[in-house]
Order: sequence, then C-alpha cells, then structure tokens
Amino acid sequence: MFDWSFALSILPELLKGLKITVIATIGGFALALIVGAVVEAGRRSGSRALKALCDAYVAFLRCTPLLVQLYFVFYVLPGYGIRFSALFTGILCLGLHIGAYVAEAYRAAIDAVPEGQWDAARSLGLPRHFVWAKVILPQAMPYMLPPLGNFLIGLFKETPLLAAITVIDLFGAANSVAGRTFKYNEPYTLAALILLAVSLVAAWGVRKLERRFAPPAR
Repeated sequence: MFDWSFALSILPELLKGLKITVIATIGGFALALIVGAVVEAGRRSGSRALKALCDAYVAFLRCTPLLVQLYFVFYVLPGYGIRFSALFTGILCLGLHIGAYVAEAYRAAIDAVPEGQWDAARSLGLPRHFVWAKVILPQAMPYMLPPLGNFLIGLFKETPLLAAITVIDLFGAANSVAGRTFKYNEPYTLAALILLAVSLVAAWGVRKLERRFAPPAR
C-alpha cells in the first residue's frame, strides 16, 4: 500500500534533489545553445579543416552514449590530472552532448530560410553580420524552437543519469531514500510524478513560445 505519511515526510528531500535537477538542466541547456552555435558557425566558416572538425565532433557526441561520456570525464580524466566536481561534470557533459544535436537544429533551421533571402541581402550589399542578425536568424528562429524545446525536455529527463557520478538530483534523492528505508514505492512514484509535472509545464511553455514566434501562414 502507498504510505502517504511517509511520502509527505520524504517530499522535502526529493524537492532538494529537484533543485539540483533544474540547475543541471538549465546549465546544460545554456551550454548546449552556445556549443551548438559555435559548431554551426565553424561549419559555415569556409574552412574545410574546421568544417571537418565540427562534423567529427557532432558525429562523435551523437554516436556515443551520454552515460559513457559521464564516466569518462568523471572517472578517467582525473587519472590525467583533469578533475571537476560532480555537478560541474554533469552540466559539462550534458551541454556538450546536447550541443551536438542543437547544432543540427541550427543547421536545419538556417537551411530552411529561402535562398532568395540570401541573394536579396547580398544584392543590397548588406554587411555579413547585419544579414545574419536582421535577415536570416529572425526567419530561422521559428524553425529552431520546436526541436530546441524537445531537446530541453529530453535533457531534463536525462538528468537521472547523473546519479552514476554521485550527483544527488531528484532520482538520486529517491535512490537514497529507497536504499535507506527499503521502501521503493513512495520515493520512485513521487519522483516520477514530479518529473512528469515539471515536464508538462516545460512542454506548455515551449508550446507558447512556438505559437508566439510561429511563421506567418502561407
């Protein structure tokens, strides 16, 4: 039977774990946005070597499991003198991993802008930075938002993997309670419900942004 009094008693501990989950999600997603922009800029720089390097980065990060990346950074790199805290490692790996997918979202959104927009901007002799800031990116933004929203929600659901490197997030807190009390129903049920509630709120917010920046109907 579900013990409601026990569930209420462990709720504060789970909410502390939720705080870590939110920090890891926001930090990782912010880093992913930056990494994705840098990678996509490198792809469009005109340098073949830099483009090849960026393509290799995207292929490597997308084709290796996040859990393996977490273990490598947290347990292997310290043997070579490179050491980070557990939470920083989690944010770093989440950002670098999701950043490879974000770069693909940027690429697809920019490629969706009609070629005529580029030609018109060039024919007017507009500076390159002005073309990107005022012509291309505003038109690409509506195409970026849906996949970026999906990546944000997906990243939030990936944070339980951080328990493997001793980060006590929401899932880690539920694990701790279950291991300490040998009661598994309440902590895991509450963790699942909290994750569901936050994911639904995030999905609602992303949907509002999509409607706000939706391209005009053709």
